[in-house]
Amino acid sequence: MILVTGANGFVGTALCHQLIALGASVRGAIRRLERSVSCIEDIELFQVGECDPFADWSKALDGVRAVVHLAARVHVMHEKATDPLTEFRSVNVEGTLNLANQAAKAGVRRFVYLSSIKVNGEKTLPGRPFAERDVPAPLDPYGVSKHEAEEGLRKLAQQTGMEVVIIRPPLVYGKEVKANFLNMMRWLYKGVPLPFGAIHNRRSLVALDNLVDFIVVCLDHPAAANQTFLVSDGEDTSTTELLRRMAIALNVPTRLLPVPQKLLEVGFKMVGKNDLAQRLCGSLQVDIAKSCTVLDWKPLISVDEGLRRTAEYFLRSRG
Repeated sequence: MILVTGANGFVGTALCHQLIALGASVRGAIRRLERSVSCIEDIELFQVGECDPFADWSKALDGVRAVVHLAARVHVMHEKATDPLTEFRSVNVEGTLNLANQAAKAGVRRFVYLSSIKVNGEKTLPGRPFAERDVPAPLDPYGVSKHEAEEGLRKLAQQTGMEVVIIRPPLVYGKEVKANFLNMMRWLYKGVPLPFGAIHNRRSLVALDNLVDFIVVCLDHPAAANQTFLVSDGEDTSTTELLRRMAIALNVPTRLLPVPQKLLEVGFKMVGKNDLAQRLCGSLQVDIAKSCTVLDWKPLISVDEGLRRTAEYFLRSRG
């Protein structure tokens, strides 16, 4: 039995589908049963409430051999908490370690933790992609909380013998993607002229199908035990190139204005959008050599195929 937390989320739904297709017994943990979705109706569901330091996981963990922990307080675009780091720590650190401790006591063999590339940092220099061996340099509360959870899990693995696998993905896109990626698709589909025609950054992404495939490999591969991995599509792209390829997937014309990148960055910073400037104009590359060699893994699909599948769902959902 495999327990997937956040089973009705963006990654969780796709992972549950894939595990079921592979013949695995899957149990899903979600916040509230009334918020479950029909696409995971074939699996056993447990309502666990908030993933906090006080959650009781005993029933959900009964008979479980492996846990994939996806549930988290994610990066918040418009933060309202007066003390964001405390809020992130409550769920992402204390909540995670509470689950992991109970999992170890219940005899769970392997604990797969979906972390974030934000543990490495926010940007990379040309020719210097992030790697697992880099000294962590998280800058925001979300990244800090993910790093602290990783550290706690490694200590727990040493103390209990439960195998821990840590995965740090960059931006994930695919069916039902939301936030900025969805907004870009909407703008392109509507034919809105965008000032992103002259951006020469390099960014790593990971298609949902590639991430799910990688998680499945990490569940059982002997060499994954107590390791940290970076994962991506294995092909980096600029924001400009990504938008052009996305437009092709949507079968719409590209209307990108060649506004100089430096001018864009200044404009974003003047209106207090430094984070958005970094995501659109800055570089963030990851080196997946370790993932490919240690686990004998390679991305299942290309960037173009990932965009095609994402666009196909986007167009279908619009009726």
